[in-house]
Amino acid sequence: MDTKFKAGINIAIKIPKSKYEKTVTFYRDILKLEVEEIPIQNPTVSRTHEVKFGNNVIWLDCVDNYTHSETWLQLTVPDVAIATDYLRLNGVETCDELEELPEDMHWIQDPAGTVFNLQKGSENQE
Repeated sequence: MDTKFKAGINIAIKIPKSKYEKTVTFYRDILKLEVEEIPIQNPTVSRTHEVKFGNNVIWLDCVDNYTHSETWLQLTVPDVAIATDYLRLNGVETCDELEELPEDMHWIQDPAGTVFNLQKGSENQE
């Protein structure tokens, strides 16, 4: 079974509530990047800001119950089910309990604990 993984454009930084405002200020007022608060209804993320970061988007997510920040990355694949089967065959299980997401996506982690959102990419993905 062969599947191709490709880096997605989205990067999420999960930030403790106590450090959230200073982090948003850093990206908006010190780095002077384009930052916009986006409404969110999520059981684990209370606020989010979208930061334009070149060709990527950094999502600054306020997570009330975290004690330190984490960076989460996006992976895209042509077929999520095939990629999930491939990962399981290689000892990588999904960890969808981390945060609510649509049924056609999964969370996975590398051995160091970095979280990846696995989702379908564009049709012309190589």
